[in-house]
Amino acid sequence: MAVVGPTHPFKGGVAAHTTATAQHLADAGHDVDLVSWSRLYPATLYPGEQTVAGAGPDVPEYARVVRPLRWDRPGTWWRTGRRLAGHDLVVLVVVVPAQVPALLTVARAARRGTRQPRVVVLAHNVVPHETHPGGTWLMNRLLAATDGVLVHSPEQARLAGDHGARTVVVADLPPHPPGGLPDAAQRAAEVAARSERLGAADAPLRLLALGYVRRYKGFDLLVRAAAGLPRVHVTVAGEVWSGGGRDLDAVRADPRLAGRVDVRAGYVPAAEMPGLLAEHDVLALPYRHATASQNVLVAHAHGLPVLATAVGTFGEQVRDGVDGLVVAPDDEIALVKGLERLLEPGVAAAMTRAVPDVDEAGPWARYVAALTGLAGQDAA
Repeated sequence: MAVVGPTHPFKGGVAAHTTATAQHLADAGHDVDLVSWSRLYPATLYPGEQTVAGAGPDVPEYARVVRPLRWDRPGTWWRTGRRLAGHDLVVLVVVVPAQVPALLTVARAARRGTRQPRVVVLAHNVVPHETHPGGTWLMNRLLAATDGVLVHSPEQARLAGDHGARTVVVADLPPHPPGGLPDAAQRAAEVAARSERLGAADAPLRLLALGYVRRYKGFDLLVRAAAGLPRVHVTVAGEVWSGGGRDLDAVRADPRLAGRVDVRAGYVPAAEMPGLLAEHDVLALPYRHATASQNVLVAHAHGLPVLATAVGTFGEQVRDGVDGLVVAPDDEIALVKGLERLLEPGVAAAMTRAVPDVDEAGPWARYVAALTGLAGQDAA
């Protein structure tokens, strides 16, 4: 089989997930090629640095990888597809509609031979977070032209069906935390230190908002909610995109927040992630909308409770009132009440002790089974 998608040196969760998917398929006994890109997006679609120069990969690199695809050279799309014609299964990783012309060409070229592979889509977002001209039409074309699609939530499954998918399979996004899972002793030490720190009288509550600073993630709402709560400190760590950056700058100019908001602009490499998580008490996911994310699993792996909004899969991953809080999205008052609850004596410390361990093997076994199952399903 072939997995067609981004990998290191491209950065971000999708590249890490694509790499981990290829590795887990291979570990399950499949013969897997990872087919990647040398140029992934035009600069107008991705305003930041697309690759991580000089930084190591978030997950171990897959051994069998080639990088023939370029968004600006359609000839590479067709040639790549022809090279895949002898495969049994081709998995196309799609994130934004702008990738669809290339992926459609790969699929059509792969099917030109006498032995036609099954072609399935792994869709992180059926509908992108930001509007793309012609996006709905492009996704309709891709999903209707392939044999099935794997998505990460029931809502995404509904959208895939609305966009013409023949067969839809839902599988939870499995864990692939940057740098891997900490060992049990390291995690226990982090939890003990965090619980002790939170137990101190009038201890500050240190929140971490992690990832690309984009408007849909609601980091500006989180900072605004913290303005009237002097014990709340917020760190925003991630690459700043223009729209989200402007919103955040406007909010943190509030004089009440002086000394309580730290913006660490730039991609956080895997080697720095454990130390960054250890410095904080709660991971905040105040998204206005979402699909699926592994950030809850990243927090749980390091013993952090989570403050999240009820979007995407967060409500299923966070046990409200047990190992975190789930509040209404796009609602500053709801975030304020959530922060006030975390500031109550003993609450955040108790949630820290209740954070569950992360199982890696089980979710990946189910994910591999779901993906390979698409290779044997007749189109509905």
